[in-house]
Amino acid sequence: MEAKLGIVLLVSVVWLMRGNAIDPCASQPDESDLNVIPIYSKCSPFKPPKADSWDNRIVTMASKDPLRVKYLSTLLPQKTVSSAPIASGQAFNIGNYVVRVKLGTPGQLLFMVLDTSTDEAFVPCSGCTGCSDTTFSPKASTSYGPLDCSVPQCGQVRGLSCPATGTGACSFNQSYAGSSFSATLVQDSLRLATDVIPNYSFGCVNAISGASVPAQGLLGLGRGPLSLLSQSGTNYSGVFSYCLPSFKSYYFSGSLKLGPVGQPKSIRTTPLLRNPHRPSLYYVNFTGISVGRVLVPFPSEYLEFNPNNGSGTIIDSGTVITRFVEPVYNAVREEFRKQVGGTFSSIGAFDTCFVKTYETLAPLITLHFEGLDLKLPLENSLIHSSAGSLACLAMAAAPDNVNSVLNVIANFQQQNLRILFDTVNNKVGIAREVCN
Repeated sequence: MEAKLGIVLLVSVVWLMRGNAIDPCASQPDESDLNVIPIYSKCSPFKPPKADSWDNRIVTMASKDPLRVKYLSTLLPQKTVSSAPIASGQAFNIGNYVVRVKLGTPGQLLFMVLDTSTDEAFVPCSGCTGCSDTTFSPKASTSYGPLDCSVPQCGQVRGLSCPATGTGACSFNQSYAGSSFSATLVQDSLRLATDVIPNYSFGCVNAISGASVPAQGLLGLGRGPLSLLSQSGTNYSGVFSYCLPSFKSYYFSGSLKLGPVGQPKSIRTTPLLRNPHRPSLYYVNFTGISVGRVLVPFPSEYLEFNPNNGSGTIIDSGTVITRFVEPVYNAVREEFRKQVGGTFSSIGAFDTCFVKTYETLAPLITLHFEGLDLKLPLENSLIHSSAGSLACLAMAAAPDNVNSVLNVIANFQQQNLRILFDTVNNKVGIAREVCN
């Protein structure tokens, strides 16, 4: 199928009339939509634990962020550019948002986790030990093909297990958020809305140990050679954007737009930086934080971009709540507490919780980037307890048991914003957009 440069992939509410009934989860008849939905929404095939509120799920998911941040802080460089780090093996993604894709010919529907800090894709395949009931069937696809150790893609996979001589299957073993899996690198057609990318390389998972590997796989939107942008060639001109709906959203989906066409024409931007030692990550020049009208004081070195030690700030779709290096977070927390007043308690990963009646005193938080200031609405900076009696600052310090030099702007703070990545012109754009 001829590639369509800059196709706009609408990811919004689709109303499909069936007689007099309306199905808010239905796709367009021509399947031209590409749905991005919260993993536990009513339109998602994944069901939350019984009697569990969305607030408790956020607390639970955020408690796993340290593993994600540990991964982001320990990506190591490869010896050559062609063997740049592939994040899928170590990615501690907690899977808050999934994207609807079809894999193979004819297409097999999968809801894959969307991850901007991972390059390659991987899916559970039929016969997989420890996988969910929904798997990809290679035998049912006429376009499926295995890859052996001689192909260049194989050398870009972590945990590679190839024979010293000969051309065996490109097998690898990787860890994921405390779990592990084994897979074989293969290729098949990947369908995104009406676009088909032939010969897409991905990991065909054949065994999982643990429960944290995404049930229907992962689609990487990183900057490495096995990412969606790289494997799609010139189709999307190195440009994509997304708008993540609120965690509270059930029927309303966000949107993923691939290519320059259909992107916001007026959007504030900040430079996109590249770290050769962690080339998959989207670094930005983060310059400061204001709490209310107070620019929080702390040494600028805690925000400085330094490719040598990996320090700096990234924008990441997989981490739940924003994590600052400990001195920065402590300074922000103390100023926030000072302005709110009263007493504070802790709930899970949140250490600045207060009685909801004090919420009117909560100051707005502004994130300062080079050339761009982002004032967060309270819905992007506060989270409420399941009982609704407490409000908590939805940010935390990077774990103190890792090389905590990396600040992560996470998906809770990105809700209802259009985040644009332009890897050719090296810029990131941010604009307000209601995408619930």
